[in-house]
Amino acid sequence: MTPTLLLVHGWGLDSGFWWPLLRRLADWPVVAWDLGFHGQPSRPALPKGRPVVAVGHSFGLLWLLHEKPVDWAGLVSINGFPRFTQAEDFPEGVAPRLVERMIARFAAAPEAVHGDFMQRCGVSHPCNEGLSAPALAGGLHALAEWDCRGAGKVDLALAGRGDPIVSPAMTEGGFAGTPIEWQDGGHLLPLTAPDWCAERLRQFVGSLP
Repeated sequence: MTPTLLLVHGWGLDSGFWWPLLRRLADWPVVAWDLGFHGQPSRPALPKGRPVVAVGHSFGLLWLLHEKPVDWAGLVSINGFPRFTQAEDFPEGVAPRLVERMIARFAAAPEAVHGDFMQRCGVSHPCNEGLSAPALAGGLHALAEWDCRGAGKVDLALAGRGDPIVSPAMTEGGFAGTPIEWQDGGHLLPLTAPDWCAERLRQFVGSLP
């Protein structure tokens, strides 16, 4: 039985982010959840009786590990991380002051903070329509505080060698013991390399018992 793919997007994005990948997985049961950064959150029900493979992009992987919303048969990261900021035992993370600056600036200029981050990710024309400041602020605090290393097994990590948000060193430091597959891309692999992502997901699901 083909598992259901549960897709969870990253900070500042919405479920529409997955559209290029969804087109390439049209023959599979796929459900994309929306964390509510652009309006109301949405979590469509998963088909009953099917195993689940959860796929988290960027913050979406951290969210899955922290919230554990479903029991899954496999967990895949795309441009993701189990911890975002540096720690004594995780020097590869992002400097905490960078996230603290985003948090401090966000209260006065949420659209600017969101837009600047999206451009860093590689989105040339960020959409600020319908932004939910409370959801975005909560996500920033989660990026600053959550440490989900050891919270659950990540079975596969797909990463970009040119990722400006999650460096290769951060990926390797956060996913010790997890198979990592690399692509010469940035932080938005489901958008920029959807064929590659779809093929890796098909191979992973095919390897499950």
